[in-house]
Amino acid sequence: MQILEGGICAVPGVRAAGVRQGKYGLALIAASGAAAGMFTTNKVRAAPLEVTAKHLAAGGYLDGIIANSGCANAYTGPRGIEDARAMSRLLAGFLTTDETKIGVASTGVIGRYIDLPLITRLFEQAKEKLRSDGEASTQAERAIMTTDTRAKEIAVEHKGLRVAGIVKGAGMIEPNVATMLCFLYTDANFPAEILHKCLADAVQDSFNMLTVDGDTSTNDTVLLTSTGKVLGREEDFQVALRYVCMELARMMARDGEGASKYFETVVSGARSIEDARLAAKAVARSSLVKTAVYGADPNWGRIICAVGYSGAEMDPTKITLGLEGKRPDGTNIKVSLVEKGRIVDGVLDQAKEIMQGDTIIINIDLALGSAGARGFGCDLTHEYVNVNANYTT
Repeated sequence: MQILEGGICAVPGVRAAGVRQGKYGLALIAASGAAAGMFTTNKVRAAPLEVTAKHLAAGGYLDGIIANSGCANAYTGPRGIEDARAMSRLLAGFLTTDETKIGVASTGVIGRYIDLPLITRLFEQAKEKLRSDGEASTQAERAIMTTDTRAKEIAVEHKGLRVAGIVKGAGMIEPNVATMLCFLYTDANFPAEILHKCLADAVQDSFNMLTVDGDTSTNDTVLLTSTGKVLGREEDFQVALRYVCMELARMMARDGEGASKYFETVVSGARSIEDARLAAKAVARSSLVKTAVYGADPNWGRIICAVGYSGAEMDPTKITLGLEGKRPDGTNIKVSLVEKGRIVDGVLDQAKEIMQGDTIIINIDLALGSAGARGFGCDLTHEYVNVNANYTT
């Protein structure tokens, strides 16, 4: 897997732009080809999501994406739908295409109407900046950031195929496509049906295994577009797509609202993949585990507890639990806390040392089968409360 510079613009045929005015931003992406999408499982679905889903269902093809930050345009009724369509018409007119070939996405405060005059002004600025370079990709990413503290983008090449993505997401993140806007691009020439199948598989083990705070957003959107310039094997494309989605999920966990530490829960030995995912999610989601990580408290019983209520089949007498991390000098440190249901004595100091690091791996072996899964999470800090207690004020 070769890492490339340039973000989404590393994929031939992709142009991008982004502009901001205070807390409001607008991103434009122009790239034509077969497309697929996945969306939030929340029953309250934002207007732009409904519009985009309808556009994809009409033909599985996109010529571009227009996305704003600062207002979610969610729970806004018929006016919200018309505002989202108006946004799609702005970009469709500029690209001389039909509005049904435009994806629309929004992020920000729920229950507020979008400021279309402001969006139009930002659009007029952004359309003059559309270009195919790494800076343009980063500007598009930064335009859709809300409480994010860093840009999150990646591009790779694998077996001659390129896959790249940008993602916005830091809070209101729970494993149901997470709260995010994610725009993925590839030059691999596949129809919409194959793109959707591969995207669903990649999302299941990446964004759907990510949690920051347990809240599922109204605006979660993942869009994948192929510019169709390169022939390749589906299995090679799938490997690259999964890699990109996994790395973007890690980036979001590291940039969780108020987060100071990142951790992964690696479950093995599960009876089924469903059980492995349940256990990994439960540990990553647990507020008690997250606060223990924040405080570098080796209270590993909280991890066992989360596995126990996860819904996964488990036998307390068979489970093995351990931690991995790095010392300040970069050397690896690993400790076993429970081995086949038995507590390991004299290791709490090592566990605390691991938990003082900024990256922690929690290994859980259920010893019941051969299935495994990986969850992505972050600690829960005082700053998370500060960010969300003052989100609209």
